[in-house]
Amino acid sequence: MKVSLTSSELRVMEEFWRSGRLSIREVLESYPAKKRPPYTSVQGTVNRLEEKGALRRARKIGNAHVYEAVISAQEAKSRVLDDLLRVFGGRAQTVMAHLAESGQLTREDMRQTEKLIEELERRGRLEEKQ
Repeated sequence: MKVSLTSSELRVMEEFWRSGRLSIREVLESYPAKKRPPYTSVQGTVNRLEEKGALRRARKIGNAHVYEAVISAQEAKSRVLDDLLRVFGGRAQTVMAHLAESGQLTREDMRQTEKLIEELERRGRLEEKQ
């Protein structure tokens, strides 16, 4: 399932991936006290995530619903990367060039990527795009 998430939705999902089942109050308390949003903001985000199919109600304790993640962190990251590639015309090289020019891609990053590519080639899991 491909679900697009906003940055505030990703922030909430990270708590579920880290902690498992949570109530809205528990998600709210995961924010630093000085940057804690209103309860209703977190509630709205959780409701949107439920509507999108990223979260589901796992059970109810008293008046509080407890939610759990339906999508994995890997699925969400894959969608974000797909969206990013679309912004850059669908080419990973364009993204990498931008990262290199901005100083966010180091030589060590490139070495690690080359090692990963070599490993994928050895396993026969790397497809050549044309």
